[in-house]
Amino acid sequence: MRAKYVLTEVFVGLWRNVTMTIAMIITMAVSLTMLGASLMLYWQVGEMKDWYYARVQVSVFLTPEITDQQRSDLKARLEQDPAVEKVFYEDQETAYNRFKEQFKDLPDLVKSVEPTSLPASFRVTLKDPEKSAQFATALEAAAGLDQADAETTPSPSASASASPGASTGTGTDTTTNTTASGADQPIVGIKQVVDQKKLLEKIFGIIGSIQNMSLIVSIVMGIAALLLVANTIQVAAYSKRREVAVMKLVGASNWFIQAPFVLEAVFAAVLGSVIAFLLLVCGKVFLMDGSLKSLQEIITPIKWGTVLLMLPVLAAIGAAISATTGWVTLRAYIKK
Repeated sequence: MRAKYVLTEVFVGLWRNVTMTIAMIITMAVSLTMLGASLMLYWQVGEMKDWYYARVQVSVFLTPEITDQQRSDLKARLEQDPAVEKVFYEDQETAYNRFKEQFKDLPDLVKSVEPTSLPASFRVTLKDPEKSAQFATALEAAAGLDQADAETTPSPSASASASPGASTGTGTDTTTNTTASGADQPIVGIKQVVDQKKLLEKIFGIIGSIQNMSLIVSIVMGIAALLLVANTIQVAAYSKRREVAVMKLVGASNWFIQAPFVLEAVFAAVLGSVIAFLLLVCGKVFLMDGSLKSLQEIITPIKWGTVLLMLPVLAAIGAAISATTGWVTLRAYIKK
């Protein structure tokens, strides 16, 4: 009988303040959608880091003057390195064809690049990708490349005249000796060494900033939703203040008096979480798997399991916050 009364009061209260109830549901839905998107982005960035860092390579770009013998010697030295798992050679033609394929949607950019502009390179895959920075630093030192000018184009004569003895003065001799680049002879023909992990860290830094901004927005929206929940419950409690006073006189417990108001807030939060979940599903179907599907070539696809997990997570968060807010708000009215 009590449960039936409480549920009846819940639906009567929701209908009595229907406009504020709708506003509360919409605000809760928007804030939970932002929160769900932030959580999904956080998990997705973690998966992307694991996926990309496990496949990170060190790119060794070659000078145009390098001879076939020097290139063969360099490949042999890299393959003999105990830290290297695989070495792949990419000539200028292959590099240019890959460039055209990657930027086929930007024909003006493709036309502005000559086939000879892209240097040949070795793509080195390490057994332990976490040591890519040490490997790249050691390779630069053995090739005579100034670490401070690693992003500039050194002269071939500087690369040819550099010796391991000169690089030991930079404090990198210990690392160099652990790689194939630390052989007795200086490495000739290297133009630039690029650690892909450094580039990925910059990209993930930008993504992390976007993630933080979305989280801040969701927190602000959540605070707005909490204030709206508290205001709605106050209005509902004030409109039923005489009934509350009568129930207190006849000895009704605080829980029995507060339950209808708290359940109103919980119902609105759960309904808002369902709407937020449906918005996330639409984003998955129409954006990530629809108009933005081409981004899956560089962004790991969002799994349906992650999207489905948002429903219980958002419902639990919304219900818990709304129930707590409602309970705290009603304490002032119950004590009067």
